[in-house]
Amino acid sequence: MTTHPVLSVDKLSTAFRVERRWREVVRSVSFTIGPKETVALVGESGSGKSVTALSLMRLTPRDSSRITGSVILGGRDLLQLPDAAMRQVRGDEIAMIFQEPMTSLNPVLTIGFQIAEALILHRGMSRAEAEAETVRLLDKVRIPAATSRIHDYPHRFSGGMRQRVMIAMALACRPKLLIADEPTTALDVTIQAQILELIKLLQEEEGMSVLFITHDMGVVAEIADRTVVMYGGEAVETGTTADIFARPAHPYTRMLLSAVPRLGSMAGHPHPVPFPKIDRTTGLPAPPEEIPDTVARAERPVLEVQDLTTRFEIRGGLLGRARGRVHAVEKVSFDLRQGETLALVGESGCGKSTTGRSVMRLIEPLSGSVLLDGEDIMALGERELRERRRKMQMIFQDPFASLDPRMTVGAAIAEPLVINRLASRAEAREKTAELLRRVGLSPDMAGRFPHEFSGGQRQRICIARALAVRPRLIVADESVSALDVSVKAQVVNLMLELQAGMKLAYLFISHDMAVVERVSHRVAVMYLGEIVEIGPRAEIFGNPQHSYTRRLLEAVPVPDPARRREKHRLSNEELKSPIRPLDYVPPERLYREVSPGHMVQVSDSAPPLPVVAAA
Repeated sequence: MTTHPVLSVDKLSTAFRVERRWREVVRSVSFTIGPKETVALVGESGSGKSVTALSLMRLTPRDSSRITGSVILGGRDLLQLPDAAMRQVRGDEIAMIFQEPMTSLNPVLTIGFQIAEALILHRGMSRAEAEAETVRLLDKVRIPAATSRIHDYPHRFSGGMRQRVMIAMALACRPKLLIADEPTTALDVTIQAQILELIKLLQEEEGMSVLFITHDMGVVAEIADRTVVMYGGEAVETGTTADIFARPAHPYTRMLLSAVPRLGSMAGHPHPVPFPKIDRTTGLPAPPEEIPDTVARAERPVLEVQDLTTRFEIRGGLLGRARGRVHAVEKVSFDLRQGETLALVGESGCGKSTTGRSVMRLIEPLSGSVLLDGEDIMALGERELRERRRKMQMIFQDPFASLDPRMTVGAAIAEPLVINRLASRAEAREKTAELLRRVGLSPDMAGRFPHEFSGGQRQRICIARALAVRPRLIVADESVSALDVSVKAQVVNLMLELQAGMKLAYLFISHDMAVVERVSHRVAVMYLGEIVEIGPRAEIFGNPQHSYTRRLLEAVPVPDPARRREKHRLSNEELKSPIRPLDYVPPERLYREVSPGHMVQVSDSAPPLPVVAAA
């Protein structure tokens, strides 16, 4: 018996009007989605995958876009429906969830009101019936204490819980098809694993089909029955996910798969190994080159951090009195040697970014010591600190937000040289050209503005600017997490090459465990502001001792469709709050040595910490 597809897309093309000309960004894309089937639309930024999804829903700008082809759902061509009928289809027969839930939720309405609104509009329920159904939906997506939380506003939820709210809203009208556009990209690895498991479970229970849009091939292997690979606005390869992973035919597909970091691939490699360089015509990787040991073990560490503590007061009430404190960083200690990479890993809210900013004194710590080449940074005045910051530079997650949009990139790179009196303006121009070459860009790009570059190129510019003052230490705060998989590989390789050539020390802050395994010499795992495990990379990945470290590693998506049916042992708990009462005294933490340099907190099974509400 032949089953009809839930959705049939034939020769879909989308063009946008740019400067009075039509520019086609999606060209003749065709695919089908069967009942209860998950189809992944995969490709890098700019490949056309999100525009394809918006075109299916007819959500592109009416006056400046043109959609042709056919999109058949339930025997009707969605592209030919009147606007009123299409509005009824959206949310009722097709639902969509986006990458950033906070931009999809109204911040001034409770989440219960927003979900109930869809039920009243599409299913004709009364307000009381809609509220009861909202509680059932929130229970279904595993939001604890759903009855009380329907009256909460979006800002009261974590990123993972907000995405669950969006899924509950999408499920409200029992759609035939769920379109998920990069729904896990902005989430931590453990939360991503929970959301993927939730979507799979709900799909089985509700019997809906899923169109899953992503650039992460590990996620594709976890969730998709079939895969459509997009490149340059075209579908270049379509097939079962198992076939595409086992026998990729198109060079671009092979390139995507080759660039995926695989957990465990570094076993037997004592030092960081760059990603293999990919031949863009064949998509095949060259053998990776192992970087020689660059760590200066005999010398004093570049950075020595002892008992670093950073807290933020929470104020409330009419008089703005302190009501509690965020214990963001609590007695953190580590050192970092020349030519070494120490990775700080953990979920959002664990304190790793605050640690990096506290080391730089971009945030003022409460106590502790930070020695840079033996000098206590904490004891310096403002002027001396500004001078010492030449030795330590920071690369942030979002390169566009780090660059002045009104300043050419050449001026942005030259500025620290001129301000620190390291070069005249003429010399700074010459050094800027040299730095652009060093990070793989052309010197003639110096006259362009940040918006004229891709995300990967902008991050290279930020690296060039950080290198301008010849630092000893670079704090890289999620510096590759926002990049596509192949661009991420290129930027990581660049950082490793620069480290080998300039003996740089990196404090590499990340939640991407597969990338951390490839780039780091040592790893420190943070949870609720504390380091719970620290040691050589091979020990942390090969012999994890703390339950939280094991949880992080178990949540990493495996790019192997054969393991798709395996159930992950995942907790649906959110990261506990680091907010404590004013009189809270942190317990003394003890560590045991598992092997040389490998320390784990023995208070793994400590009683729950007291928590106060933020309000």
